[in-house]
Amino acid sequence: MGQWDIFLSPYKQAVDELKIKLKGMRSQFGIQGSTSPIEFVTGRVKPLASIYDKTREKGIPFEPSEQLAAQMQDIAGLRIMCQFVDDISTVTKLIRQRDDLRVMEEIDYITHKKPSGYRSYHMIVEYPVETINGKINVLAEIQIRTLAMNFWASIEHSLNYKYKGIFPEEINNRLQRAAEAAFQLDEEMSSIRSEIQEAQAYFSEVKEATNPKIPTKQEKERD
Repeated sequence: MGQWDIFLSPYKQAVDELKIKLKGMRSQFGIQGSTSPIEFVTGRVKPLASIYDKTREKGIPFEPSEQLAAQMQDIAGLRIMCQFVDDISTVTKLIRQRDDLRVMEEIDYITHKKPSGYRSYHMIVEYPVETINGKINVLAEIQIRTLAMNFWASIEHSLNYKYKGIFPEEINNRLQRAAEAAFQLDEEMSSIRSEIQEAQAYFSEVKEATNPKIPTKQEKERD
């Protein structure tokens, strides 16, 4: 196993464990019969090519080190999608009250959007990973955003690779207008949130009622 594999292994473990725990939060809402503020959760470990680009930006050596671990806070990255903007604050509160991680920093790009139009809520957390060599505390970035915010961010991310961060003025203006349109969509959906959730609950009930019931082994034997 190479140096990078050894260095990134705790980050991979952190992503896997946090994905399970965050998805578990979503399931608990369903068990309690309430609507979850979490739509779905994804996670990844930053690829080596992206780590290399980031080290060049920060002016630090491209090598596994404590300096890299301290200065690059998003090697382990998780993303939580929400249906509504208001759900984001609910999720951040749930994360803050957890005992299995420590929130180190919060950046609100929703209230204070980036000049590009980017909106999301970022939390940097310290998460303890138990390894065969003892406990290792790793930093992870959790991004919390709506589906509309994520759609815009995914498009902007792809274009960023093409234009190396320097967009033509027309593309830049269109992206900013699209960001505002996405946020207006979020606000409109929030204004009819109760109607949407009632419709979703009704749909789930009808779907469950119309699904054929699969008999258990005992029921088959009785028949």
